[in-house]
Amino acid sequence: MTYRLDHVKVLIVDDMRPMLEICKMILETFGFTNILTADSGEKAFQIFCKENPDFIITDWHMEPMNGLELTRKIRSDPMSPNRFVPVIMMSGFSSRLRVEDARDCGITEFLVKPFKAQDVYSRVFQVIEKPRQFVSTEVFFGPDRRRKIIGDYKGPRRRDVDPDHPMRNNEDKELLKQLSRETKNI
Repeated sequence: MTYRLDHVKVLIVDDMRPMLEICKMILETFGFTNILTADSGEKAFQIFCKENPDFIITDWHMEPMNGLELTRKIRSDPMSPNRFVPVIMMSGFSSRLRVEDARDCGITEFLVKPFKAQDVYSRVFQVIEKPRQFVSTEVFFGPDRRRKIIGDYKGPRRRDVDPDHPMRNNEDKELLKQLSRETKNI
């Protein structure tokens, strides 16, 4: 599928100038022309608030604000112009625990360093072609962490979009809202 990528605004965040330049060159090769860069999480958030990019690629390890903290700020700060912006996290550490930590703070995709242009393309493709719904709970806001629907899954259903979710109909939702309002008055 052909896209007009010259209209897409991207923010790349990394405290290492060579990595910024490599990412920028790769994106330019794909056809992106509106590329913003920042060498710290603080600067990135300022640019994000001012420019409102369409997606962000950020390194994990930066000081004093790392990529996880930046993502949390994007997802929760009242100044954030778009809590739903896709965030691709780059890291040289790809342990399962690290990937789960990133996922649980609200990143959209994970990119392991060192990477090839094809790896970047794959993550950008996911962001554009297969956007994930966002989930908002008391403890999490970000893209749905489930990647696929498992047809024979027998565990508890937790999403409104699940076919047999008990909260699927509006009557139940209205009843819960009413109960919530009443308990606040107690």
